[in-house]
Amino acid sequence: MSATATRDLLREALAETTQRLGRAGVASPSVDARALIAAAAGTARPLVLLDDLPADFAEQLEGLTARRERREPLQLILGRAPFRRLMLHVREGVFIPRPETELALDLLRQHSTGPLEHLVDLCTGSGALAASALDEIPTARVLAVEIDPAAADLAAENLEAAGPGRGRVLCADLTSDPRDAVLAELEAAAPVDAIVSNPPYIPPLAVPRDAEVLDHDPHRALFGGGADGLEVPRAVISWAARLLRPGGVLIMEHADVQGPAARDAASRIGGFDRLNTAPDLTGRDRFLVARRAGTRPLEVRD
Repeated sequence: MSATATRDLLREALAETTQRLGRAGVASPSVDARALIAAAAGTARPLVLLDDLPADFAEQLEGLTARRERREPLQLILGRAPFRRLMLHVREGVFIPRPETELALDLLRQHSTGPLEHLVDLCTGSGALAASALDEIPTARVLAVEIDPAAADLAAENLEAAGPGRGRVLCADLTSDPRDAVLAELEAAAPVDAIVSNPPYIPPLAVPRDAEVLDHDPHRALFGGGADGLEVPRAVISWAARLLRPGGVLIMEHADVQGPAARDAASRIGGFDRLNTAPDLTGRDRFLVARRAGTRPLEVRD
């Protein structure tokens, strides 16, 4: 096939795929169409630079497009998801990292005092926050904790790719008896400089409407337990109170309506001298920032 014929075929493929995805309700049909075409072509190069296509290009593109039309997340189709400076491996059955979670690392830098050498990522999922910390903080060693064995395996892969030999993953339930042997290993990591977490926090009645979330993200990674969805987040806060050194910080994501409840939970658990809620890039309250107390009285900020 000539280079001109290849480009004509690519233009037709882009137009048709974009139309199909648009009819299927995909929010960004043109962007997704380009990604699917590149995957079918087996290239990371810009499409305008392609002079030839694999013999099975049309067959591959049809299969990928049909999956996206069924609202399978693009990240799962491609097997990867961007997160800060990294391209993470993703798999079916493991929570797909979200762009809004990326801000947790900026908040960590903003609110931390002292070194960031020993970090913990609780409810790590794919390992997105832990891997990014390894990538961006060369002195850091990160211990990540995840309840699901499949997610823990994936996180271990992403951590090793981001910071070879500096990350470790424990498979454990943060809400179980702290005397559990694996959790005892977590407790032995104390004192740590900082904890990041994107735990499950959705209340039981707040069922996501997006089919891509409801059908493909594991429910255990979405619903936080208890009537308010904060059972797991409270466990995260409790572990932060146990693990952090004085002055160490917890950055924990939560729903935009859970700021007061998250601060109240941290106040009741105790051990922190500063509590505040940080907004995401759209201005919605999305992160609990809690500093481990030294000797100062508790300070709660809206």
